[in-house]
Amino acid sequence: AVALVREDVPGDKRLVGYVAAPESLDMAALRAALKQRLPEYMVPSALVRLDTLPLTANAKVDRKALPAPDSVSSPADETFIAPRAPIEQRLAEVFAQVLRVQRVGIHDNFFERGGHSLLATQVISRIRAVFDVELPLRALFEAPTVAALTARIDAAVHSHAVQAPPLVAVPRTGLLPLSFAQQRLWVIDQLEPGNAAYNMPTALRLRGPLDVPALQQSFTALVERHESLRTIFSLHDGQPIQVIHPHPRFPLPLVDLSALPADEREAEARRQTRLETQRPFDLARGPLLRALLLRLDAQDHLLIGTMHHIVSDGWSMGVLVRELAALYAAHATGQQARLPAMPVQYADFAAWQRSWLRGEALEQQLGYWRQQLSGAPPVLELPTDKPLPSVQSSRGARVPVQLSPRLTAQLSALCQHEGTTPFMALLAVWQLLLSRYSGQDDICVGSPIAGRTRAETEGLIGFFVNTLVLRTRVDPRATFRELLARVRTTTLGAYEHQDAPFEKLVEELQPQRSLSHSPLFQVMLVLLNTPAASLEVAGGPGSTSPLRLEAVDLDLPGTKFDLTLSLAQTPDGLSGTLAYRTDLFERSTVSRLLEHFATLLESAVSSPEAH
Repeated sequence: AVALVREDVPGDKRLVGYVAAPESLDMAALRAALKQRLPEYMVPSALVRLDTLPLTANAKVDRKALPAPDSVSSPADETFIAPRAPIEQRLAEVFAQVLRVQRVGIHDNFFERGGHSLLATQVISRIRAVFDVELPLRALFEAPTVAALTARIDAAVHSHAVQAPPLVAVPRTGLLPLSFAQQRLWVIDQLEPGNAAYNMPTALRLRGPLDVPALQQSFTALVERHESLRTIFSLHDGQPIQVIHPHPRFPLPLVDLSALPADEREAEARRQTRLETQRPFDLARGPLLRALLLRLDAQDHLLIGTMHHIVSDGWSMGVLVRELAALYAAHATGQQARLPAMPVQYADFAAWQRSWLRGEALEQQLGYWRQQLSGAPPVLELPTDKPLPSVQSSRGARVPVQLSPRLTAQLSALCQHEGTTPFMALLAVWQLLLSRYSGQDDICVGSPIAGRTRAETEGLIGFFVNTLVLRTRVDPRATFRELLARVRTTTLGAYEHQDAPFEKLVEELQPQRSLSHSPLFQVMLVLLNTPAASLEVAGGPGSTSPLRLEAVDLDLPGTKFDLTLSLAQTPDGLSGTLAYRTDLFERSTVSRLLEHFATLLESAVSSPEAH
């Protein structure tokens, strides 16, 4: 037998077990035996029986020759029960599409198959499109199987509940409004023109033969495909509007550093990257996407792309890289790129948001937040190393975070047992730690959410991300399991009311405003569920070698909040950074806080019944 991690879908790693055995092997008994001997997270998500294991010439297992399982994450073929009715069939297809697996049985648990909050939102948006019903996100958490969720859908179909209007294209003959989030950034830009705080850069190392003209053509095609990338912002009767340029023009400057000595070359590349990513944008003139290509040698390039946040967000970066790779592969080989059709653009979303989120629909969203945040403390009173400045700045630094694979796996196992997500458990521990540090038992933490609650928006580049305020009252008499249940309830409620723009929330609640701190919360938690994966595409003309695209981590200066804990799932466990204001904290203090976070997390997952 052999077990290994496979990545048959980019960014989706699964543990697969292979066993050489006769056909008479009872796979269910094998799985049951593994569960008795191993912790849940070490049991392969798929088991494959082979007549013999493939061997190399040296008589070792040829891991590259091991076949992909029929379903990348099927718990076990022997327990698979196919959908029986049309609704189950269509819902199983939705699960399979979102989880990127070949098939889903009616009793397969969505979260045990690799689902998380972001993917759950996609399931709900697809259910809306396929069945024309509105389900709350908590329905999937309470009924995480096809069989159970089918009953919820059937009940919703017969309830005739009111739902949001469809998102459709609007004519380009009239004025195009800004979305609520865009308007906030536009106002900030009017107050501080040339501020690079909302630049969104990404960097890719391109290793292999590069066809530069094909890359430039790919950028031009990308800008032509996404209206947001050729949008500028003008004034009409004192109000900002979107103006979309009809014809894309995309320059791709190339700086050749290959003649420099190796150490100087890397240093100069870092300097050029820093200058490029911090260069400000002009929202009224554009363009709001630019790129710079650095040649390090004939087979090694660094591509730096920068967008203004007003036309982009973190999800958009993934769309940009994925589609740029597909377009480049097509242009480099003289083929037609096969990208999905785009029925709507970002301007359509902005018009839809403005027409829907008003009156009763807006009041329903804001009413929840008004009640949820009533009486919340305006400031998290963390002890700081330096006095609070009268005007906050964006000066900041970052400390790396690394949680071991063992601790990450324990966290995952606890979440599966408790019916929560890793984000909810991390939030519970983070808020508990902030409570210990501040001496307060009422803790508000901000967290970004993708904001793509409509299936039509998943492939768009634009500013959809919203900010949620997650409030928890920490009771020292409660066990961690009870705290986690409370956080789960709060988080699901926030997800269900995520359409209320943060800008409208601040406007509605009118918190005490101060230049020394941000309103409603000063600390954030970010869990990235969409890690960047390396890609390989066809190389230049006549080349048989592929071009490999590798994401480069940019150590960006500055921070918008007092503390921002950002984590992502990696093969080595959860890792990321803790960003902090250097006007408030010393690095040693932040490092010690991270040690306390890891200790607290270890205690919570190993003893959830502890008070």
